[in-house]
Amino acid sequence: MDNCIINKDAIGNRDFLLEVFELKKWFPIKEGFFSRKGKYIKAVDGVSFSIRKGDTLGLVGESGCGKSTVGRSILRLIEPSGGKVYYEGADLTKLNDHELREARKNVQIVFQDPYSSLNPRMTVGDIVCEPYLIHGITNRKSAYNQAKKLLEMVGIDAECMRRFPHEFSGGQRQRISIARVLAVSPSLIICDESVSALDVSIQAQILNLLLKLQRELHLTYLFISHNLSVVKHVSTHVGVMYLGKLVEKAPKDELFDNPRHPYTKVLLSAVPVPDPTSKSQRIILKGDVPSPINTPSGCPFHPRCPEVSSICSECAPPQKQVGEGHWYSCHH
Repeated sequence: MDNCIINKDAIGNRDFLLEVFELKKWFPIKEGFFSRKGKYIKAVDGVSFSIRKGDTLGLVGESGCGKSTVGRSILRLIEPSGGKVYYEGADLTKLNDHELREARKNVQIVFQDPYSSLNPRMTVGDIVCEPYLIHGITNRKSAYNQAKKLLEMVGIDAECMRRFPHEFSGGQRQRISIARVLAVSPSLIICDESVSALDVSIQAQILNLLLKLQRELHLTYLFISHNLSVVKHVSTHVGVMYLGKLVEKAPKDELFDNPRHPYTKVLLSAVPVPDPTSKSQRIILKGDVPSPINTPSGCPFHPRCPEVSSICSECAPPQKQVGEGHWYSCHH
């Protein structure tokens, strides 16, 4: 079975650290004088994948496709509307508050904005110490010593522990966020656009830091990004999302060398090539992304697809396998 594909028989397989099956998150829209629930925004609509220990699944797609909602639903920062999320065989969607709090020591998230994800009223030392104290891992003195080691591990001088977040640059703040995440010794980290708010040169430093930590601490990543170049650098497998659905999943090299879904081809055609003599042809889509409130019938991509045919609007496309671990949903 592929590292990033899941089926019903795979649930509970300890070879997979994370298994997501038919995950949904629908946001209700209230209508009418009495605020009755009417339509729904289908932010995530039946997403399934799995990740082996030590691997990195890159989740890509344009803004608004539901990538970040997937990451937050896995951690239940927002409650999923349906589906199952298994971490080492335990269904996170069924845990009570106490059990979920314990599980979150193993599954952590690095947010996109390093400016708003850190408490401006706390010193850096207190920020990194806080997870130790909240989870009762150790006392304050020991937590402070551990925080020094973590900050040095991510490239922040321990002498800066008494400084506040506003005294640091964006890249330094993201390093502090990573140190805070590492305090509880997680095995899975969800990186939610964790480098998109940084300058390009700083992005490279943070990405190399994440790869270094993955090797040294045996971490597993779900890396959410809209930047295919970044995803190619850090991922072992890639999943492509469009309008709340996963339309293609494959090992990294296979997806970049042999894309099958028309939407994947469109995304790859927009990636800049560092060769001025290259004559790559960019595929330009027509129209705008359909509303997630009124999703198109059949294939959600068919109103913009350059390879559309009559069957695309009539029924949902089947999932096809075209190689080891390479799946896509398309009629053609």
